[in-house]
Amino acid sequence: MNGPQTLRVAHFSDLHYGPRNLAEADRCFAAAIERAIEVSVHAAVISGDSTDHALDLHSPSAVALVSRVRQLADHCPVLMLQGTWSHEPPGTLSVFRELGGRHAVHVADRIGQVGLVAAGSWVASQSWCFGALPGGLAALFSCLPSVNRAAIAAALGAADAAGATGEHVSALLRGLAPSHATARQRGLPTLLVSHGTVFGCITEHGVPMAGFDHEFTTGSLFDAGAQAVLLGHIHRHQCWERDDAGGRRCIAYAGSIGRFHHGEAGDKGFLLWQVGVRAAACRLEATPARRTLDISFDGKPDLGALRAALEAQPVEGAWVRLRWSVPEEERHDVDRGAMRELLAGAAGVQFEGRILPVVRVRSGGIGQAGAMRDKVAAWAGVVGARPEPLWSCLDELAAHEPQRIVEDALAAPEAAAGADAGPRRDDASCDLNESAPARDCHEVSLGAGA
Repeated sequence: MNGPQTLRVAHFSDLHYGPRNLAEADRCFAAAIERAIEVSVHAAVISGDSTDHALDLHSPSAVALVSRVRQLADHCPVLMLQGTWSHEPPGTLSVFRELGGRHAVHVADRIGQVGLVAAGSWVASQSWCFGALPGGLAALFSCLPSVNRAAIAAALGAADAAGATGEHVSALLRGLAPSHATARQRGLPTLLVSHGTVFGCITEHGVPMAGFDHEFTTGSLFDAGAQAVLLGHIHRHQCWERDDAGGRRCIAYAGSIGRFHHGEAGDKGFLLWQVGVRAAACRLEATPARRTLDISFDGKPDLGALRAALEAQPVEGAWVRLRWSVPEEERHDVDRGAMRELLAGAAGVQFEGRILPVVRVRSGGIGQAGAMRDKVAAWAGVVGARPEPLWSCLDELAAHEPQRIVEDALAAPEAAAGADAGPRRDDASCDLNESAPARDCHEVSLGAGA
C-alpha cells in the first residue's frame, strides 16, 4: 500500500473453533481465506469468537486455527479482536502475537486504537486512543473488545449493570469521534471493530434483539464517526447505512463463518469491505456452509409422509433435524430405527421428540370436604364415575388394618374356586360381585385415606 486509497478488508467473525464445530469452521474459514487472497485484500479482521471455548494448545482445534491465521498473515496484516469472554477467556488469543508470518498479527484484547502502517505493520496506542496520530499510516482502526459485564456488575452492582453498559459504551464511542475526524482530514480510512449486540438486530434464528441491556444502538455506533463499523457476535449478516456530512457510512455484522446450528437463516460467509475516506461498502462472500433441513410432525412421525418429504427434498449430505410431539402414553410407539434408515443418506441426524405429559385435573372442592366419603363423592362428580361401589371398600379401610385387607383379598379367589356356591363374603372382604367390580376397588390407593 502506498498513499491514500480505498482499503480492501476481509472481515471474518465468529469462527467458533472447537471439537464440535471443527470440521464446519475449518472448511468454511479455509475457503474464505482463499477467496480473500484471491481478491488481494490489504488487511484482515477477525471480530471476535475465534474459539468456541478455552482450547488446549495441543488440541486439533487450536492447531487448525493457528495454521489458518498463519496462512492469512502470510498474505496481509491481521487484526484479531477479543470476543465473548465465555468463548474466549482472557489470554486465549495471546499466542497469536507470537505467530510470525510475513505480516504481523495484532491482538486487540483491550480498548484502544491501532494504525495500519503503509509498510504492512501495526502501531498501537498506549491508551484508549491516540493523543496524536502517528505518521505513515494507511488506515486507523478503533478497537472495542467484548464488554466484560461481570466487571461492570462488580463495580456498579448487578441491578445497575445493564443500563450502565450502554451508557458507558455510548460515551466511549462519542469520545472516539474527534480522532476519526482528524484521520479523515489526513485522508485515512477509519474503521471501528467491536463485538456485541445492536438494539434491534436480528439473530440467525430470526429473533429481534430488543432488550435494554445491549451494548449498542445504530445511533451510538454512527456517533463514533468511523466510516466503517465491523461487528461480531450475532451470527446473521446484516448492515445499516447512513449518508451524512461524513459521506456514506456503514455498520455490518459479518455473521458466523459457518452454520453451526439448525434453523439458521441466510447465507454464511465473510464480508469484503471497500473503505475510503468518505465512503464505505461491504458485500457478503459466501462460504460452503453445511446444508440443514428441518422436518416437523405435529403428532407421531408418519413414516409414509416422511418418505414423501424425502422424495421431494433429498437429504443426501444434509444435516437433518426431525421433530415431533406425542402424548406420554405413545412415547414408545415412535420408531426411531425406521426413521434412521430413511435418513441414512444424511450427513447427520438429530431427533427432538417432545413428550406431552398427561394432565390430571384436580377435583374442585375436594380439599374442603371433611370425611373421606365426601372426598370420594367430590372426585366422582368431576370424573363422571359412580361412587356407590366404593363405599364398602372405604368401610373396610376404616375398620381393618391394611395387611388383613390384603390377606383376605388374596384368599378370596381360592375360596371362590373351591366353593359350589357363589363367592364367599365376610366382614373383611370387598364387594366383588358384578355391581362392585374389582377394578373400581383397585383404583383407590391404600394410602389414600391416610
